[in-house]
Amino acid sequence: MTRRHDPFSAVRQPNFALYALSLVLSSVGATSLQAAVAWQVYDVSRSTLQLGVLGLVQFAPSLFMTLVAGAVADSYDRKRVVLLAKGGLLAAITTLTVVSAGGPPGLPAVYALVLGVALASAFETPARQALVPSLVTAETFPHAITTSSTIQQLGFVSGPALAGLLISLRGVAAAYLLASILTAGSLAAVSLLRPRPDGRSRRGVTLGSIKEGVQFVWRRQVLLGAMTLDMFAVIFGGASALLPVYAKDIPHVGARGYGLLAASLDLGAVLMSFGLVFLPPVKRTGRALLIAVACFGLATMLFGVSRSFPLSLAAYMAVGMADQVSVVMRQTTIQLATPDALRGRVSAVNMLFIGASNRLGAVESGFVAAATSATFAVVSGGAGCLAVFGLVAAKMPELRAYRIVAHSALTSGAETGTAERGEDLARSGAD
Repeated sequence: MTRRHDPFSAVRQPNFALYALSLVLSSVGATSLQAAVAWQVYDVSRSTLQLGVLGLVQFAPSLFMTLVAGAVADSYDRKRVVLLAKGGLLAAITTLTVVSAGGPPGLPAVYALVLGVALASAFETPARQALVPSLVTAETFPHAITTSSTIQQLGFVSGPALAGLLISLRGVAAAYLLASILTAGSLAAVSLLRPRPDGRSRRGVTLGSIKEGVQFVWRRQVLLGAMTLDMFAVIFGGASALLPVYAKDIPHVGARGYGLLAASLDLGAVLMSFGLVFLPPVKRTGRALLIAVACFGLATMLFGVSRSFPLSLAAYMAVGMADQVSVVMRQTTIQLATPDALRGRVSAVNMLFIGASNRLGAVESGFVAAATSATFAVVSGGAGCLAVFGLVAAKMPELRAYRIVAHSALTSGAETGTAERGEDLARSGAD
């Protein structure tokens, strides 16, 4: 007999309910903070160059500290790491609130505090992601990943809107105050968590332990394939940097149309998020990831050639839907194909892939568009995404065959995923 799918099975568990509360508060707070900082930097400087500097300040800590943060998550109590990181985050945001309430601060002070926020986030994320398996049962773990992704997507949509509303009504300090309150609430929810003991051996943060995490990803075709597929798909298929060009010069819909185009991506992602929550969990996550990336590339190409604004909206919404499926399938695959003792370090490697793809995608789109045209940049990017899909599908059969088998056990320190049931579940048949 098959068990009926329960879309709320993970949230009904008290530990995960607290985690979900913490995540939604944190997501809304982080995205509202990001929007407020960008607004303040441009308002003070009136320089697009300073926005580029802001992006560099936000990205630099993840580039240099993420691997260390992953080793910390695997070497110490993960809940404690999350609490300390959130404490540092709250201190930085609160200081930013106080400084901004007294009038426009100097950019060096803003950048210093943003750097503190980025450092705290770099340590929080791997520990937070690695904490999830100890909060839910094995049967509900895939659904917990889907629910977490849905919550984050809602934060991505609502955070900037709330920040914009508060800035227009009370100024940028009010948006920072909101981020501070939400971060404090998130910290309080995490403090109430009671994760299961994981039984990991604590070996400390060393160069060897960091290297072990990187090597584990490199030697596992499922992990390397999932991360590589997503990274290059985003690099080639990212059209977001060219949305202003499309709105102004192609369908000629102006600023209002630009806002609708940008919102259509998030709307597609949110709709797909809820669909994934209410549908039974996907078992063949590797195949689903490949199909999602192929759809992402096709939808990007359709958006690139479209000269009809309604068709462009529909195509870009499809891009968001495909991207959300890719995010959920990748996270589920990576978490289940990684032993608990290595989850922090593997999550850190995944963060590096994501950070690199987001930054390089905008660079690639801008350079190609400058050398040719916006249409060529988007269409060729979608074609490049399809080429990556074909190459990974052909060269990495373990990823193509990966599936969740019989709710594989999430025991402390044990292997947690499988392509075909074998001696080493975490290896997915590839070593």
